[in-house]
Amino acid sequence: MKVPSPGESISEVEIAEWLVKDGDFVEKDQTIAEVDSDKATLDLPAEESGIITLKADEGDAVDVGQVVCLIDTSAKAPKVKKEKEQEKPITIIKPVEELQQPKLENSFANGTPSPAAAKILSEKNISASNVSGSGRGGRITKDDALKALPKVDLKAIVKDRKIESKKLSMLRRKVAQRLVAVKNQTAMLTTFNEVNMTPIFELRKKYKEEFKEKHGVGLGFMSFFTKATVEALQEFPDVNSMIDGDQQIKYDFFDISIAVSGPKGLMVPVVRDAQELSFSGVEKEIKRLAIRARDGEITVDEMTGGTFTITNGGVFGSMLSTPIINPPQSAILGMHNIVERPIAVNGKVEIHPIMYLALSYDHRIIDGKESVGFLVKIKEALENPINELMNDNVKKALEL
Repeated sequence: MKVPSPGESISEVEIAEWLVKDGDFVEKDQTIAEVDSDKATLDLPAEESGIITLKADEGDAVDVGQVVCLIDTSAKAPKVKKEKEQEKPITIIKPVEELQQPKLENSFANGTPSPAAAKILSEKNISASNVSGSGRGGRITKDDALKALPKVDLKAIVKDRKIESKKLSMLRRKVAQRLVAVKNQTAMLTTFNEVNMTPIFELRKKYKEEFKEKHGVGLGFMSFFTKATVEALQEFPDVNSMIDGDQQIKYDFFDISIAVSGPKGLMVPVVRDAQELSFSGVEKEIKRLAIRARDGEITVDEMTGGTFTITNGGVFGSMLSTPIINPPQSAILGMHNIVERPIAVNGKVEIHPIMYLALSYDHRIIDGKESVGFLVKIKEALENPINELMNDNVKKALEL
């Protein structure tokens, strides 16, 4: 069996976990392994029935099209097949001494640093013996020195206690690389505002039961935020764009990425053509994608190609944050928790449910005027949803 292509831009995956053992009999279409790409964790089904021989280990990075196992299709299924509970993967507790040992076979610890690299390492107080050189003959380059981090003295920290060491999944490593790249390669700024959520609370309280009975899904906050985002993106098209070299690409459609928490970490499935969806359509699509992400069934295609992202840290209790842009997009909207706070209303102090909003954006193509105006438009739409989002007809907008 060869590794199938999980998506257009993916050339390599990592064997996250084998769900069968060498010599097991597998049925056709049985899930035999989980593989990590840089975008998602995917199931690997058996192409035929037979006795399996594994040709790759867990943690191995394998190319798309590479053989990872053999299946002897001439073998017959055993008459009695004992059911086994899948064993829980065991995290190996490594002694500190083992973790401290350098991997000599890949080490260039004796490589000589260039003069520029030596100066940088000296300033960082890092020994050249702790740096792997990528230059010719293992020479430590200036770039190696700039990337070098001080070695952690685990013995001094841990002493006689135990620690866990577990390799990051390919998905987690890719997310880390992308986040660092965003910080280094964009001129990211964040602007903030607050929203009085009372009008939406009142609408939900009045119509939530009728809405759920009619459509089979709840009337949540995400449909209001998605509709408000589309309205704001239509008015400020620079926010719905990206940089490609020295070109700015603008879209005339609105594919909204919605960040959700999955079993393997943060997933960002995309609600396609959100401008065409009703309130119920948005709620149904978000529920469908969230369930697929939770069950590990989300596909690469379902998480690719969004033009703008919404992330809701409020579900975890976040009061305020500066969300990081989801590349190659140019902006991301952060929602936060809703807390009753005193505000001035018509010259009087009143208590209302308030949410803080944050818009992080790439200042290279989005100016302060557009970013602030965009967030103000979101605020206006959420504080006056009947007029701004429902065309003064709640029943029609909610399809009741």
